[in-house]
Amino acid sequence: MQLVIISGRSGSGKSIALQALEDLGFYAIDNLPAMLLGSLADELHSGPTEQSNVAVSIDARNLPHALERFPRLLEELRQRGVECQVIYLTTDARILLERYSATRRRHPLTKGSNMTLAEAIDSEEQTLTDIRDLADLIIDTSRLSVHELRGRIADQVASHRARQLTLTVESFGFKRGVPMDADIVFDARCLPNPYWDPSLRSGTGQDANIIAFLEQYPLVADMYADILGWIERWLPAYRDSHRSYLTVAIGCTGGQHRSVYLAEKLARQLANQQPAVRLRHRELGIHRALTAASPAPSAPPDREGF
Repeated sequence: MQLVIISGRSGSGKSIALQALEDLGFYAIDNLPAMLLGSLADELHSGPTEQSNVAVSIDARNLPHALERFPRLLEELRQRGVECQVIYLTTDARILLERYSATRRRHPLTKGSNMTLAEAIDSEEQTLTDIRDLADLIIDTSRLSVHELRGRIADQVASHRARQLTLTVESFGFKRGVPMDADIVFDARCLPNPYWDPSLRSGTGQDANIIAFLEQYPLVADMYADILGWIERWLPAYRDSHRSYLTVAIGCTGGQHRSVYLAEKLARQLANQQPAVRLRHRELGIHRALTAASPAPSAPPDREGF
């Protein structure tokens, strides 16, 4: 039995994630009381037809004492042999404020209380701290469209194999902040920047002229070799610690040239060494799985917000 637990901040896309899993054949339950996790596993195991894929959402609408017991409940499930993934969705608080203001929905924690919307958003994050700390995968939906989130769920969660580490290499721009789902961050801003050449400014690290510009500098090759060596040295330790997901993020100023080049090269090399490698360019809106013989880069998808 594979049990996926979706949690996270209200307005971050939990319903979309749950619906995506339901469309992929999961038995889905919204807002399950955390105390019923064990009973649910028992019922599905003992039913006339055993459900192998189950997805539930557990969030701040639960009773406080149930959320406090979540770590112990999760450990009990795993001791019973239930394969559990905890997926936590988060979004920048300012974007959540905008979403609630646009839809005029009430935040769950403002019902029956005197809290403002901003206070409720902050309180919810604190309430869910234990679940976030136990998450196998954190997805920042601040800049994801509905279709991109559904794609991430299908690609990273539904297709995930038990006891296999999924490695994501991600490029990003520091001017828009460090990705909230990054586990390890490398800074490429010290490398020569193609942006200052007007003829290269509009390109990306996937383009031949940008690649040629960067590869003329030994400093770029040195950073690539050091990052690759670090990942190759420590990836087995992360795998042996039973991690399900690991995100290595590489940033430059705008997330368009240097970080994209390094992420592309690193992901292709790492795809030759392990089965589950994914490449994401946050600022370009590109996310794809890689194999030892990876397809050519695809165009950025159309964006449609929540």
